[in-house]
Amino acid sequence: MADESALRWETLDRARSHTCSAFEVFTDRVRLPDGSESRFDFVREPPSAVVLGLTMDEEVVVVEEYRHAVGRIALGLPGGSAEPGDEDMSETAARELYEEAGYRAAMFEALLVAEPANGLLDSVRYYYVARGCRHVGETDRDADESMRVRTMPLSELLDLVRRGEVRDERTVTAALMYDAKARAREVESP
Repeated sequence: MADESALRWETLDRARSHTCSAFEVFTDRVRLPDGSESRFDFVREPPSAVVLGLTMDEEVVVVEEYRHAVGRIALGLPGGSAEPGDEDMSETAARELYEEAGYRAAMFEALLVAEPANGLLDSVRYYYVARGCRHVGETDRDADESMRVRTMPLSELLDLVRRGEVRDERTVTAALMYDAKARAREVESP
């Protein structure tokens, strides 16, 4: 990138204004490039993994989960935050696929890394495709996770996304990126 110093803010002071189990809120006092000072609030949360899990029949493992912030059931993909002891984010992905959905995968491949809302959050999401998923038993969900697990054809999930019926950003991003990469491979193949 070009010279960052012309755009960079200087942090003069930082204070934690709220902490909970999932994230922290910080308030920074900053100096803007024009020399003026301002306040900036942002949310810090651990990195997370999102799993587009494909069964041997090429069906996608999805969860229907109550999301209190929007007051409705959302269709989404398994995923969650890194925990102490996770060596890398593929371990986080494997753990979340099992804990939320009761599935194990034969292999994981990286799909993309994204910052979902970098104007407000310092979050980083690691998206994975998990292949050869098979149901292995009960889940090990957190107490506040209210969800049902099912599978559906990938084409059905993509149709729901394209029609705007799936609004979970993680799911939309993973499904569309997977589809775009698959289409690019088709074009490259003779």
